[in-house]
Amino acid sequence: MDLPLAIIGVIGVGLFLILMFLRMHIGLSMMIAGVIGIWLSRGLPAALSTLATTVFRVSNSEYLVVIPLFVFMGILAGAGGVSKDAFTTFNKWVGHLRGGLAMATVATCAAFGCVCGDNIATASTMFRAALPEMRRYGYADELSMGAIACGGNLGVLIPPSTAFVVYGFITQSSIGALFISGIIPGFLLTIMFMVMIYIQCLINPKLAQEQPPNSWKDRLISLKGIVGIGLVFVIVMGGLLGGLFTPSEAGAVGSIAIILVSLVYRKLTFRIIGHCLLEAVKICAMILLLIFGAQLFSHFLTTSEIAQNISQAIVAANLNRYVVMAAIAVLYLILGCFMDIWSIMIITLPIFFPLVRGLGFDTLQFGVLCVLCIMVGCVTPPVGVVVFTLSGMQKEVPMYKIFKGCYPFVVTMALCVVFLIAFPALSTWLPDLMIPYR
Repeated sequence: MDLPLAIIGVIGVGLFLILMFLRMHIGLSMMIAGVIGIWLSRGLPAALSTLATTVFRVSNSEYLVVIPLFVFMGILAGAGGVSKDAFTTFNKWVGHLRGGLAMATVATCAAFGCVCGDNIATASTMFRAALPEMRRYGYADELSMGAIACGGNLGVLIPPSTAFVVYGFITQSSIGALFISGIIPGFLLTIMFMVMIYIQCLINPKLAQEQPPNSWKDRLISLKGIVGIGLVFVIVMGGLLGGLFTPSEAGAVGSIAIILVSLVYRKLTFRIIGHCLLEAVKICAMILLLIFGAQLFSHFLTTSEIAQNISQAIVAANLNRYVVMAAIAVLYLILGCFMDIWSIMIITLPIFFPLVRGLGFDTLQFGVLCVLCIMVGCVTPPVGVVVFTLSGMQKEVPMYKIFKGCYPFVVTMALCVVFLIAFPALSTWLPDLMIPYR
């Protein structure tokens, strides 16, 4: 008996939610629901054919070559010790200010984000480098853990970012343009974080003790600690901006550059490089499985007309486009509490991207807003994934204390979201300048 497409859509979405809440991998959940949904709507041969062609097409996509390369680059950067050297540098320059160590942590997260495109990896790396130093100077755990968690989030906003790669693949947007669009918002948010920390410590001096300032000689000498990260960032982004190589080639060049920089600092061995390769394979396998499932589930949503019906219903409601964007932002905030950034984008973008584009928002602006809104969800209760990770690494600090330390940063990120909506040029001016034909 043939079922109406609406009923098939409800069955498919319901099956996906059931499997997800039963803790099956999200990628497999989407795959199973997608295949069954296509089977019910178009028959078993079509479902099996779609499964085979989708897996082959995704695996053969040149877009996705960039993911393992940038993931490997970020893992190498963490293992090579460049984050600790950068933290020492920023500490020499701003450590004497009120909340200076927390500011140095945020600045180091931003610098590390230039070579690592993952928020959890950035936060985990900075946890090991910065927390002992902040505790030595009597910083409150709320401020310390909040700075590490929310500063680590900068890793997915400042290019090169794997989140932008996934967004670009799903929406067929230029990955190079997306990388460039994250530069100004990423560094703007970094400055806003540092200003917020300074104001917070002025209001409540008990949050952090001051340390003596360093001499200008020590500060200038310490700049060698960021030479490695700066050099890799200039090579990768300079090559992209100058049209010297594609995003995939940039990932390869960046990985080689990180290896060379780490060898100069004598922080890498063949054993560590092998371990980094294994970790990169694990992460990339997880991402690819998510993308396989998402593509199948997206095909099912298109077949069952769920995505079109949702978009048409929202358009028919004749809501102000900023109200629609605010509703999407709230949904991303909620989903970010429970899921990683890749899963959220892969599940929601096939539905929301055509809607947002139809409302007249720039695709680059929406990409930055999408990433930033999910970043907020990653550090808010009940289970912000970044906070959850740090809580597991530092069990003596209750999770509620970490969330408490994140609240001022969350307010700052929300303010940044408002700026990005009100001033689209923050996301689009630099890409338009560098890639006028985009």
